[in-house]
Amino acid sequence: MSEMGTDVRPSNFIRNIIDEDLESGKHTSVHTRFPPEPNGYLHIGHAKSICLNFGIAKDYKGQCNLRFDDTNPEKEDIDYVNSIQEDVRWLGFQWDGDIRYSSNYFDQLHQYAVELIEKGLAYVCFLNAEETREYRGTLKEPGKNSPYRDTTPEENLELFEKMRLGEFSEGECALRAKIDMASSFMCMRDPVIYRIRYAHHHQTGDKWCIYPMYDFTHCISDAIEDITHSLCTLEFQDNRRLYDWVLDNLDDFQAPNRTRQYEFSRLNLEYTLMSKRKLNDLVERGLVTGWNDARMPTIAGLRRRGYTPASIREFCHRIGVTKQENMIEVGVLDACVREELNENAPRAMAVIKPIKVVIENYSEGELEQLTAPAHPNIESMGTRTLPFGRELYIDTEDFREEANKKYKRLVLGKEVRLRNAYVIKAERCEKDAEGNVTTVYCTYDPETLGKNPSDGRKVKGVIHWVEASSAKPAEFRLYERLFLDANPAAADTVDEVLNPSSLTVVNGFVEPSLVDAQVERAYQFEREGYYCADNQDSSEAHLVFNLTVPLRDSFA
Repeated sequence: MSEMGTDVRPSNFIRNIIDEDLESGKHTSVHTRFPPEPNGYLHIGHAKSICLNFGIAKDYKGQCNLRFDDTNPEKEDIDYVNSIQEDVRWLGFQWDGDIRYSSNYFDQLHQYAVELIEKGLAYVCFLNAEETREYRGTLKEPGKNSPYRDTTPEENLELFEKMRLGEFSEGECALRAKIDMASSFMCMRDPVIYRIRYAHHHQTGDKWCIYPMYDFTHCISDAIEDITHSLCTLEFQDNRRLYDWVLDNLDDFQAPNRTRQYEFSRLNLEYTLMSKRKLNDLVERGLVTGWNDARMPTIAGLRRRGYTPASIREFCHRIGVTKQENMIEVGVLDACVREELNENAPRAMAVIKPIKVVIENYSEGELEQLTAPAHPNIESMGTRTLPFGRELYIDTEDFREEANKKYKRLVLGKEVRLRNAYVIKAERCEKDAEGNVTTVYCTYDPETLGKNPSDGRKVKGVIHWVEASSAKPAEFRLYERLFLDANPAAADTVDEVLNPSSLTVVNGFVEPSLVDAQVERAYQFEREGYYCADNQDSSEAHLVFNLTVPLRDSFA
């Protein structure tokens, strides 16, 4: 562990680099950025990058920008821009200054492209897509120079201006960097840096019909913003060569302390897809209800399901930052959520698969108000009121006509304690035509409220319940993993690994206090699991609760 002031920070190779840069005087402060493309919702993998970039800026008392690398208007949308801002704030972070967009720099980027053309380092190429692939070569064979590669700078300046003015059709030509068609790195084989797109842009409107490519834009945007440490995942490791080439050949970025890129391993999480393209496919084909479906690994989906910002930050802290690719067990994330909610989630009772209990020696029409703690260990959370009467609901799984000694719930002729209430004894039951138990008739001991009886009776079991007349009907959405395979990205198609049982909807009852349940706030439904009121569909008239995580890792 290393320290800065009173803050204790986890050590990793990126922080070691920053420490060395500050100590040597290469940089006097730290400036990071989080640069998402606004072409989808953020997911748990992005949360790792958010926590890293914003966390480093905070720990080193530096700055972190939020910048949208918005170079592809056909796939971008203002809805994604807004959702990303909301997700960053929800996770507990705030960017420095105004939101940035790479499109803010389109005029400068255009001038930098002109500079490369003037230096003979870029040319307009009229090869079509198929020809470009053919000329590019393979991993084993070098590429071939485009027949347009030796066009003079003067001709290229004229052609590039015609591109800008809309005198060519989409795909007819593109501006390419002149680097090395024999390079062992495919990204260095004269990559396209500008292409024609007749598309409306969510920030610049219809001002441009040529748009810079991401690899050209990203490094220049970092340099313009004076980012000291540009942090990205390992799949961009080869691209660093292109980024350095671009900056090396532009006059404005020759300072020895300019932006430097460092790569870390991306998050690979079991039973989870981290491809926005594949997640978007699930949305587009209606296989989920949207980007914020509670089964999705998006931050919006996790939020809807009741995950907390603190639990996600703790997860990102636990998995650490390395250069080694690995697959994280999904149980690590669930454990972080479970630990956080065990400490902080208020308690409540819900009966998800109900059968009726009638207490025959309890007065008809009588309704008493019992008191229970909102949390067993946090007195400041206060208490809640539990109505108690002659008729109750208990869970179907909590009653058997006969059972062995290991079964510690309600059995005919045996006693059980109702949570925060009385001891009851099952006397008889009624069944429907199919033989399913519909009603259990019991008696209760009025002297056992709030006590652990020491009168010789052995009451080993405790079950949850709700009073029938005051209970609120509720819909419960029970979730399993969205995918059956621990590595769904390796499947030929997503469809073959989709879990058909990823969502089960059942109807039951909750205690009346939950009519005011705050959406997204998880409650521990005692003996059932952690649930939260759905932030889209739940209302006082129709309560909907999503399963956040079970009390135990039953999936494993």
